[in-house]
Amino acid sequence: MHDDSQTGTHRLPDYLRVALARLAAVLRAGWLNIRQQAPVYAYRMTDWLVSTLQTYWTLARQWLPVYWRSASRWFRVNAHNLWLTTRHWFRDGWTRSVNWWRRYEPTIRDRAWQYTLLMRLDKPVGSWLLLWPTLWALWIAADGLPTLHLLLVFSAGVFLTRSAGCVMNDYADRNFDRFVARTRNRPLTTGKVSTREAWYLIAVLLTVAFLLVLTTNRLTILLSFIALPLGGFYPFMKRYTYIPQLFQGMAFGWGVPMAFAAASDSVPRIAWLLYIANILWSMSYDTVYAMVDREDDKKIGVKSTAILFEDSDRFFVGLIQSMLLLTLVFVGVQLKFSWYYYAALAVVVGIIVHLQYLIKDRLPERCFLAFRRNNWLGAVVFAGIVLHYYISVTY
Repeated sequence: MHDDSQTGTHRLPDYLRVALARLAAVLRAGWLNIRQQAPVYAYRMTDWLVSTLQTYWTLARQWLPVYWRSASRWFRVNAHNLWLTTRHWFRDGWTRSVNWWRRYEPTIRDRAWQYTLLMRLDKPVGSWLLLWPTLWALWIAADGLPTLHLLLVFSAGVFLTRSAGCVMNDYADRNFDRFVARTRNRPLTTGKVSTREAWYLIAVLLTVAFLLVLTTNRLTILLSFIALPLGGFYPFMKRYTYIPQLFQGMAFGWGVPMAFAAASDSVPRIAWLLYIANILWSMSYDTVYAMVDREDDKKIGVKSTAILFEDSDRFFVGLIQSMLLLTLVFVGVQLKFSWYYYAALAVVVGIIVHLQYLIKDRLPERCFLAFRRNNWLGAVVFAGIVLHYYISVTY
């Protein structure tokens, strides 16, 4: 019994070995048969395909003239009716479009104009005041050769975010602007644009701006999330603090570190120095801007640096401008700029003197003119930076 059980246990692997050998032989024979028959099957398939195509081509040659004659005959009979129907469709569609436009044109034009006023597109100087520091940063970060892509992204982004900021500012001040002579006719104050429309407009502007940011790198995208609360909070700061101009400078100057991040994928110390310069410049020209509405702001309880400085406003504006000039000089020293840049800063000194002359009597219209002419200052600094990189570095 012991020997039989041992024999049985040894036979099972033998059966498996024989079965696997037979399966392998069958598979090998099948593979060899496929290799032998494959060319035959391919030839037969090709022959069938060619014969089928020839058959269809023959049928097409026989029936195509018949169908062509039938189609031509139908077209000759129905061409006039077809032309009349088509002309009627186009004429009816054109008439409907013209009537629709004539009906809604005044409304469309009025809405477009109210949105233009709300976004301050009729007063582009504010956009230029925000664009110049961004261009300073782009040129410095890219060593004088920013890409066209970044120029377009940041130029469009400045105009979009400035427009969104203006809408947000008017929304925050909609209950105060009616008491200020210069702002009582703004669209939100007069009710020509609803608050819901304003929020829709803000959402569209910021969405487009963010889509532009998405074409840059990861660091720039992360920095853009800081810009949103900065831009959202600053319009409300004039209710709680006498230095809302500081927060405006921080919000609208955030394009400087973002420009460095987009151009060099880093935010070095020189970027923060330029950011400080931008804040100082923003405080100086926005204080002058606040001097225009100072008396009305006092009556309604709105705070500003113009009210904080009172009769010392010219002195503090000059002090901030001097700090701005020293910061720009320090930027030039850190970057080892050539004399072209310092020549531009000499022109900036003359512009600052001119601005001080304009506000010497604190007349609202002269203060507003001084605010607008700050645009010259930004343009001259930008010209000095461009000349340094174009002339000194190139040659």
